[in-house]
Formats: sequence, structure tokens, C-alpha cells
Amino acid sequence: MAPKGSYEDIIVEKTGQIGIIKFNRPKQLNSFGGKLMEETIDAVRMLNDDPDTCFTVLTGEGRFFSAGADVRGARFDQETTYSTITEKKLALLSNFTPAMEMLRSIIDHKKVFVLALNGPGVGGGAAWFEGVADIVLASESAYLQVPFSALGLVPENGSAINFSQSMGVHRANDFFMFGRKLGAQELLDWGLVNRIFPTEGFHESVKKFLRDQLEVNDGKSMMEMKRLQNAPLRDGRMLAVHNSVDALAERFVEGAPTQRFAIKKAELEARSKKAKL
Repeated sequence: MAPKGSYEDIIVEKTGQIGIIKFNRPKQLNSFGGKLMEETIDAVRMLNDDPDTCFTVLTGEGRFFSAGADVRGARFDQETTYSTITEKKLALLSNFTPAMEMLRSIIDHKKVFVLALNGPGVGGGAAWFEGVADIVLASESAYLQVPFSALGLVPENGSAINFSQSMGVHRANDFFMFGRKLGAQELLDWGLVNRIFPTEGFHESVKKFLRDQLEVNDGKSMMEMKRLQNAPLRDGRMLAVHNSVDALAERFVEGAPTQRFAIKKAELEARSKKAKL
């Protein structure tokens, strides 16, 4: 286990057989900026090798689970000139390496991977983890929404395939194509969420629920269930991640998302200035 305080943008704790990774950028709505992605990958690897844990929980600090990409921190105003389209695509693909490693580390994770949606997930926060988690728990205030089509993007990191395995193809299409907002109860009804807990005291409710499972069920048996369930899905999930990253890079090569992201960033900055008046 990493020494306490060794991470800047996440919190890692271990209580009995439960390891918890908590996004800790609440002022930025736990968006994927700073060292959040690098540190999360490291913590997932660390808990994967921990001999004492059965559950690995991913959750967030504050009112949001994660707002996905750090749009305000994005530097779309700096144009880079490339000699060929291939050079541009290769440069773009290198930017997606951390996300690919994040998904691989979760897909190959040996422990039961529990996603605990303490609040809303938007963009990557709504798409990257939900389809590959073994168990999904949500607070009453949680909702998921992806603006991929509105931003000229595609469903990221294999999410189109992974979501359809839980909710079906047509519902996944509705969610990703049209950016449909899904609340906690709808996510439960559609099969993406296992259980809903009150927002107040959510993290404690999650820990109690998992402790209760460990009192009744053998940890190794639950991990074996996970292994047997996921073994035939593993290669398909990794292929889906690769295919979606390739499609996303092509969208950026075409320039489709750049203008849309710039407009969104300007809207957020204007809204922030107005709020300060």
C-alpha cells in the first residue's frame, strides 16, 4: 500500500478486505486532469497485487463522481502543424495511451471491481468504468450523461460494446448517440446499476454493504466468479478499447472535435466570469 499522502489527486485507503480509490479533485468535479489518471492506474495495480483485499472500490470525493475530460484545462487554442496526416494521427494516439492503460488495468484486475457512483458522471466519467465494473453501486443523486456526439467524438474506450452487454444495443445507442441523461433509478431499471443508496452517508453505506457480503460469502469464491465471468469477455473488451481509440483519433485528425471543444470551453469560462460578478 502506498504511503499515506503519496498521491496528489486521489485518496487510497484499505479497510479489511476492501481497497478504496477515491478521485480527489472535487473543485474540478474530479475531471481527468492533474495526475488523476496516472495515480489511479498506479493504485489499481497496487491493489491488484495486495494479498489481503477482495474488493477494489472506485469512487469520488465531493458531489460529482467525475466530469470526465478537463475541458477548462484543455489547450485547443494551440495549433500544432504536422507534415502528414499520419504524423498527426500517431501524435494523437500517444495522447490516448494513459486512458488505454487505465482500461486495461481494470479489465485485467483480479479483485472484484466495484464502481461506487457517489454523484453524477459526465463524459468519460459516465462511460469509461461503468461497463467494465463487476458491481455498480449508485447514490440517489447519481446520473450519467455523455455529450460525445455533441462534441464530435465517439463513445470512448470500448464503452459502446461494454454498455450494450449490460443494457442492450438499442438502449446503449440511445444513451451514446443522443446524449440521453440517465438517473439512478433508470440506470437500475436498465441493468447498469446493481443497487442505489442514499446520497447522505453514501460511502459508509457502500463499505457496510461490502462488509456484509464478506461476512456471508467467501472472498476467493467471489473473485473466482469474477474471473470465470470475465475470461471469455477480456479479449473482446480490449479490442473494443483499441477500436474506439482508433475511431477517436480519426475524429481528431478530421478536426471535428476541436471547434466544438473550443466553444464549450468558452461557454464554461463565460459562465464562471458571470458567477463571480
